[in-house]
Amino acid sequence: MKTLDEMLQRVDGSAPKTVAVAQAGNTEVLKAVKKAFELGLSKFLLVGNEDEINQMSKDIDLDLNQEGIEVRHCPVEQAAEKAVRAVHDQEAHVVMKGHIDTKSLLKAVLDKQYGLRAKGALSHVALFEVPGREHLIFLTDAGMNIAPTLEEKVHIINNAVTVANRTGLDKPKVALLAAVEVVNPAMQATQDAAILTQMNRRGQIKNCIIDGPLAFDNAVDKRAAEEKGIDSEVAGEADILVVPTIEVANALYKSFMYFANAKVAAVISGAKAPIVLTSRADTAESKVYSLALALQSNNQ
Repeated sequence: MKTLDEMLQRVDGSAPKTVAVAQAGNTEVLKAVKKAFELGLSKFLLVGNEDEINQMSKDIDLDLNQEGIEVRHCPVEQAAEKAVRAVHDQEAHVVMKGHIDTKSLLKAVLDKQYGLRAKGALSHVALFEVPGREHLIFLTDAGMNIAPTLEEKVHIINNAVTVANRTGLDKPKVALLAAVEVVNPAMQATQDAAILTQMNRRGQIKNCIIDGPLAFDNAVDKRAAEEKGIDSEVAGEADILVVPTIEVANALYKSFMYFANAKVAAVISGAKAPIVLTSRADTAESKVYSLALALQSNNQ
């Protein structure tokens, strides 16, 4: 795919899935709901204060009486639990964060009784449309794991590859980023990258092609890789960028957004269902793109 709008068109609207929105009483969230519903992307279960949701919906001309939209009233402090329970009970397929803090939503997601905990680690998977680039590119993990261990990096890669596979990339090329492209015993990121690359070659990490360590320029620019004599299927053609720490991902994420004017979609992967965990400051457009990514990532 070359654009996020192309991803919107790929969502199967013939049997729309349901998105449970935790604390839907927020104008930008409801604008995203309205746009997604008009595009036929999904149905919605809007959880939260009914009066707030009704008033804000009137302000943006969102008709809550349409088939495929349901409002479920509850106190704000129970909105995360109710939305997650709806997915757990198979009333919905995707959880979306509304006007609620991330900690509260993740607490509900990880609840042992009704949550959506799976075996591996949760991780943040972002998909960027960067002006001037020929295709979309994934970045992980910019939101969950601070300084992941080798084992956690395996989960992070698997989560991103799963999302990429479900959006149509059968064998994504995964670049493991570091400051240099040679293994240095003093730099843990390079050692982890070398081990993960070997694990992929031995079939321990599947459905992708991994190489690393690779510096950022070598991962995304073919000429830079050739000038350094790097012979790799991944160098210069990466589909997925995997970072060593959250600080690296955060800086790259915001550089794409603020310096390159990129568009973005993002989900939390690794749970039993996708989680749309956008920032409160994100536009309705970004929320719709993230919804589309989550719907394509869903396997229910």
